[in-house]
Amino acid sequence: MNTTPLTATAVPTPAGPLAFVVSPEDAVVRGAGFESVDRTVDRLPAELRARGVRTLSLAQATADPAMADVVEAVQRYVAGDVHALDTIAAEQPGGPFFQAVWTAMRAIPAGQTASYAELAASAGRPAAVRAAGSACARNRLAPFVPCHRVLRTGGGLGGYLYGLGTKRALLAHEGAVVGHESPAAAPAPTPAPVVSATPAAVTTPAVSTPVLSAAPVASGSR
Repeated sequence: MNTTPLTATAVPTPAGPLAFVVSPEDAVVRGAGFESVDRTVDRLPAELRARGVRTLSLAQATADPAMADVVEAVQRYVAGDVHALDTIAAEQPGGPFFQAVWTAMRAIPAGQTASYAELAASAGRPAAVRAAGSACARNRLAPFVPCHRVLRTGGGLGGYLYGLGTKRALLAHEGAVVGHESPAAAPAPTPAPVVSATPAAVTTPAVSTPVLSAAPVASGSR
């Protein structure tokens, strides 16, 4: 078992500080999120927490061989290079299907989104929509594994561990167009039939009654 302490830092972003933890022997991101470093460390698996964590200032992390590339990628992402995180190595424990879902998430390009159903299909199990949603909820590598790009069918935001405001901000930063479920259209009013009066059968000259057109039926508000 590797006992070398992990390294951690946080980079300021418009969505809040992005904390991440890296294993120094391979420069792989092991945990990340829009929260404090301490909270990100708390979410790590027990075997990783047991190694201990060195928290670096941003200046120290920029000069650290294992952290420098990750810091630079995050800063480029914040500056507008929305594909900068694509090549950063990031790993977290999980079963085969969760791993397939997380891999499928990383294949969603910045600026695009996928539904939970589409994500399940991309991971090889189209019927496992709930399980795909659980993989999103269990993701501890945001935004390197971009669960913010997964929406409900119909365009609803769904959930996000770090808040829907953060999810909206990330999608807007990447240029994604987020749809909204449209309410069902109200049925068109059915015109009432034209009513014609029948002349009265009397000995006096018949008086024609004007044709009446029924007023259109107002549609109810929704």
